[in-house]
Amino acid sequence: MNILTKLFRPAKKAKILVINCEKLETRVALVNKGKLEEYQIERKGEEHLTGSVFLGKITHLENSLQAAFVDIGSDKNAFLHYKDMLPATYDMIEKIKSDHHNRQGKRNQSGGAFTRRFAELEKKRRNSRIRVEDIPKLFAPGSEILVQVTKGPIGTKGPRVSTNISIPGRYLVLLPFSDHIGLSKKIEDQRERDRLRKIMNDLEIPDGMGCICRTIGEDRKDIFFKRDLDMLVELWKRVEDIQKNPKAPCVVYEEPNLILRTLRDFLTEEIDEIVVDDENAYNYIKDFLAKIAGSQMVGKASLYKKPTPLFDNYGIEKQIYEIFQRQISLPSGGYICIDETEALISVDVNTGSSRGKAQPETILRTNLEAADEIARQIRLRNIGGLVVIDFIDMDYARDRDAVFKQMKGNVADDSAKTSILPISKFGLMEMTRQREHESLSDAVYDSCPYCQGRGKVKSPFSMSVEIQRRLQEILKKHKREKGIAIRVVMHPSILARLKNEDAVLLNDLENMYGKQLNFRADPALHLEEFKLLDPETGVEYK
Repeated sequence: MNILTKLFRPAKKAKILVINCEKLETRVALVNKGKLEEYQIERKGEEHLTGSVFLGKITHLENSLQAAFVDIGSDKNAFLHYKDMLPATYDMIEKIKSDHHNRQGKRNQSGGAFTRRFAELEKKRRNSRIRVEDIPKLFAPGSEILVQVTKGPIGTKGPRVSTNISIPGRYLVLLPFSDHIGLSKKIEDQRERDRLRKIMNDLEIPDGMGCICRTIGEDRKDIFFKRDLDMLVELWKRVEDIQKNPKAPCVVYEEPNLILRTLRDFLTEEIDEIVVDDENAYNYIKDFLAKIAGSQMVGKASLYKKPTPLFDNYGIEKQIYEIFQRQISLPSGGYICIDETEALISVDVNTGSSRGKAQPETILRTNLEAADEIARQIRLRNIGGLVVIDFIDMDYARDRDAVFKQMKGNVADDSAKTSILPISKFGLMEMTRQREHESLSDAVYDSCPYCQGRGKVKSPFSMSVEIQRRLQEILKKHKREKGIAIRVVMHPSILARLKNEDAVLLNDLENMYGKQLNFRADPALHLEEFKLLDPETGVEYK
């Protein structure tokens, strides 16, 4: 390749949104310079619970838990903590102080008996300054209540809900039952904040409703906010029309599908290209972008037609394979091990091939690389709850501080709320990550029917001990009976142990009790399963 070809070759696109649509599953990947940064899947027939709004019915109150259980029509009743029945503090936004709500002629009266009824309840609830201890008096079992799912069902737990309703759009979040107007605190530039305050004050927000400007609204023109508000208000009006005569439990608003959620939440000016391999989805994306993002963003969308599978073409499949592996390699030769348990997620950092030259600078470099990869893997795997990280021990406080700062910086842009503590005196870093959905591993895998999720089975040695113990029990029980024979059926790998290492012990059992023992292999049996049968009748000994 000559020098001119190199100079004029188009630069490789940095951030690409890759969307793979299949009959049973839709997959979305965000790739940055070839590296997978976000990965989400949605399967046909799945409910979009998180973010959806329901008219539910309180089944019972548990004062000991300070919680109400709400029937929203799902398999398990939703959990509603008393504190989530209090008006929201909106601690992630800065309230705009203005006379916006007192202006005449600038607001549209929101219609619909459904919305007015709950708006009145919300207004009363917010103005009464109710406390947690007041909740049982105000919400008796059987009461209808409007709730939004904040966390989907995970494991044996049902969904978690809140009475503070918010409907996210592209640039705004609509608050149907609150007159709060605010800006995201993540927008830091003061001049931009002043500009956005003016835009928010000039918006014609329906009476009784409020809005929050999302971080993605930074540097956007006022026309985009107006379009977004019109779309959100129209959406809420459709909700009112659908629910003229609501009967609990019923869904009031359902979160959109994965493609629309991705465009709403992840699409920024930094995205260079949107690639999709389905024509219907491609047309849907173009229409949506034309409405809310302008022609420049529409031009970034393209339909993939090559014979090579889309995710293979962008090197994504290999990286997805790594998401489900326990061990992940680091550039320096070290590696991390990730284990998900019921109580917490543990992450262990190891020096690996660089063990022989584990100088302080090598340890620090490995830990910094681990901090980058751990933050990435936590996002990709959608891990939530308590995470405990065991970094390689560092002698100097400045090195521990450097790793802590690196980790904080890595999770700053995570869409899930994350809190991190400095490395403790035991060398552990603790962090919590908001859990809204089940992890990717739980979504893709079922527990193994053989090991029940333990990841281990009993060894042939252990099974031989159990078989001999059970044989002795049966032989003692039938000691005085003549002509007794016992057939032992087991997995072939267990039989191999009995025929070789333990053959003498089994002969001793036969001689001791004067009974005939014979052994058979059955590949269909579980490794931990065996049967003691009467050879003539086939009846199992109890």
